[in-house]
Amino acid sequence: MEPEIVISPTGGKTEVWTLSTDEGDLHTLLEDIFRNHWKPIVFGPLIQGAAYEFRCPREPKSIDLLDGYLTVHFGGTHFHLCIGENKGSESNPTLMELRAHRRPSRAEIFRGLDGKDRPVTWGFRMFNGKDEPQITIFFPNPFLTNEDGIADEPDWSRLATWEDIARRYLDREPDPRDRLGTGFGHS
Repeated sequence: MEPEIVISPTGGKTEVWTLSTDEGDLHTLLEDIFRNHWKPIVFGPLIQGAAYEFRCPREPKSIDLLDGYLTVHFGGTHFHLCIGENKGSESNPTLMELRAHRRPSRAEIFRGLDGKDRPVTWGFRMFNGKDEPQITIFFPNPFLTNEDGIADEPDWSRLATWEDIARRYLDREPDPRDRLGTGFGHS
């Protein structure tokens, strides 16, 4: 599967691999990410004017699906993410327009490129029925340290999550192109 190239309003390029928005498929992928890759990921909503970059405080105690919502619970801290049909209860059904708004309209694995089309970011993102960002998950980046600082030298071992997810969900083997980047702010 070849990626689509998406150009942002600022001219940045991102390679995008479209995924299914089927509730079961999203549940499998997100549970995999949060169960098996929880420690190195950074996640949150990424919207114009704000970027929330959270780390999992610990391994999830539970990951549950109820009425279209995935709940990832860390023990005290948790979040809910609509990944399917949110019907509500018999006595309080969810309005059809809200069901359509909440449900994901697209999900994608992405690779952000620098000005010379070299990879510099890797991750997953999902958008609701009105094309609003629901979540962005950044996979570990070889140009950043575990403490979120700029690395002196790239640590290519930090591509392990990207390579695992790409292999399992895109049927892609590791791409030597991922190691061509020089980091942030380099030409």
